[in-house]
Amino acid sequence: MSRARAALFIINGFEETEALCTVDILRRAEIEVTIVSLGDSEKITGRSKITVLADALFGEIKDKEFDMLIIPGGTIAYIEHEGLLELVKRHHGAGRKLAAICAAPAVFGKLGLLAGKRALIYPGMETWLEGALPSGEIVETDGSITTSKGPGTTVYFALRLVEILVGKETAENVAERFIVQRIGC
Repeated sequence: MSRARAALFIINGFEETEALCTVDILRRAEIEVTIVSLGDSEKITGRSKITVLADALFGEIKDKEFDMLIIPGGTIAYIEHEGLLELVKRHHGAGRKLAAICAAPAVFGKLGLLAGKRALIYPGMETWLEGALPSGEIVETDGSITTSKGPGTTVYFALRLVEILVGKETAENVAERFIVQRIGC
């Protein structure tokens, strides 16, 4: 059986907690995660001035298939990357999983993917969730799209992605080893 594969995208100004904690938890679950730079270099600097070395540039993965595309927040700049927008549309059209946290669900809102779906975004940015139904959860999965609010919900967001990609038992095992209680996720 092949391992689940995910791509996580980073762009200058990304939220380091959301990106790196998510990658860490998914890799603990033995999910193959490729960190993808949306810049001109593999080196991307986050909002807290932490520089991260991506595994690949966007051009190197844009034609590859993944089980899930993941976008951490920290900046709204993701909505300006035409290649990412096209990839997200294509991925969604193929019925594959999408996930975003913090400001990044704006990508899905901009593309019209949230109409009639429950979704979350960083508080105060709800206008970006055009057509979405409000949710009181900390992580929301509606169909093939998972969203969450921000840095403080990252562990729960990542554990939900583990559950979606490889199952509840693995998510519970990772949560236990991570010393976190799975509250309503």
